[in-house]
Amino acid sequence: MVNEVVVRIAAERILNKRLNPKTGQVYLLDDITNADYLQAVEGYILEKIEGI
Repeated sequence: MVNEVVVRIAAERILNKRLNPKTGQVYLLDDITNADYLQAVEGYILEKIEGI
């Protein structure tokens, strides 16, 4: 089970090219190591892109 708040924060950082607080680099999908969270973030991003 994933935390939707964490998913939203990660996706927004990726979409807005913000920094990953862990690495200091731009946040990328590759930074997400948990498969469940990766799938959830990808889904969130796709939903946002379809709305544009």
